[in-house]
Amino acid sequence: MRDPVAIPVNDLIAAGEVRRTASAIAAALGFDEETQGRVALVATEMGTNLAKHAKGGEVILRSLSGVEGGGIEVLALDRGPGMADLARCLHDGFSTAGTAGAGLGAIQRQSELFDVSSIPGVGTALVARLRSANPVISSGTIDVGAICLPVAGEEACGDAWAIETQANRTAIVVGDGLGHGILAATAASEAVRVFRQCAASEPVDIIHALHAALRPTRGAAAVVDHTPRTLRFAGIGNIVGTIVALGLRQGLVSLSGTLGHTVRKVQSLEYVWPEGAVLILHSDGLGTQWDLNRYPGLSARHPALVAGVLYRDFRRERDDVIVLTVRDAQENAGS
Repeated sequence: MRDPVAIPVNDLIAAGEVRRTASAIAAALGFDEETQGRVALVATEMGTNLAKHAKGGEVILRSLSGVEGGGIEVLALDRGPGMADLARCLHDGFSTAGTAGAGLGAIQRQSELFDVSSIPGVGTALVARLRSANPVISSGTIDVGAICLPVAGEEACGDAWAIETQANRTAIVVGDGLGHGILAATAASEAVRVFRQCAASEPVDIIHALHAALRPTRGAAAVVDHTPRTLRFAGIGNIVGTIVALGLRQGLVSLSGTLGHTVRKVQSLEYVWPEGAVLILHSDGLGTQWDLNRYPGLSARHPALVAGVLYRDFRRERDDVIVLTVRDAQENAGS
């Protein structure tokens, strides 16, 4: 069973696949029967809503990392008509399709985290997270959104990410193995393994360690060291990093080279981390022409929605893709 997995939803048959896959992931995570039932309900409502109201819909299911508190995430994306009155749509009994109108309300009630962004004429993104009866104890210092999926036709994804948190510091790595398929996935997994061993080190030292470890393979990576109001970034290759705050973008400098092959220079640069900022890291599986200003209010929603909308609208179909978004938890307005 793949995890994460993206399921296109164009009809009620696909909505059934969403339910079955979500239930399988929940069972694999050790959820009890009651929580598995809640997961099935949320997945069913999300898939059914896409089948009835949207075109080109997609549901992405993934298990959550320890830094996210564990559990399962159900992310629904579409390019449908959007919701002109979101508050009204969240109330039971309101429907535009002649149904009972309990779908969004049911999803919200069954989820530990629920957030939605909807722009008329552009589309809707909706995220729900459910946790087991014994959730992982996370640090609670950051909120994370992540899309990490292989190119169509591949089972293994050549992109990967990891986060290690301490009291006042967050270390992040995003890796992109050369090409795609199992060899690329091996490189990305090795980058994550080595990162976890030396996450307490300086970003430049971590990059050097990744370079040495990837000599049998090839890849690109970026390492972020985030402390309050400061971010240090060291990148080699095609990982794009951007800080978005107050409607402005600050690009992070990644140097040319290929980890495991040729790296002429490694440098860590320091950036200001403004209040309310969102960090966006992605591989070249995502186009760079995105602009969050095109999506009113999106930057204030949960980072999962930011990652989902960028993936929905700017994914390149011929490569693996990773979109990782991070915000300080106390500044998240979406949960």
